[in-house]
Amino acid sequence: MSERAAPFYCPYCGDEDLRPSEEGHRAWECAACNRAFQLKFIGLLARGVRQGHTDHTGGEGI
Repeated sequence: MSERAAPFYCPYCGDEDLRPSEEGHRAWECAACNRAFQLKFIGLLARGVRQGHTDHTGGEGI
């Protein structure tokens, strides 16, 4: 796993024209909407992945 994962799109406008910001290792800039934002991985959920859950279509999950 790399130390710096890149986002695929801007969380504000959805554009893909993103560049790393000079503000820090988690900061990104969107050239389309002229916004800067930071991404941070907080951690895994305590409950983890549940087996046999129902997916969003109403069918049985794997």
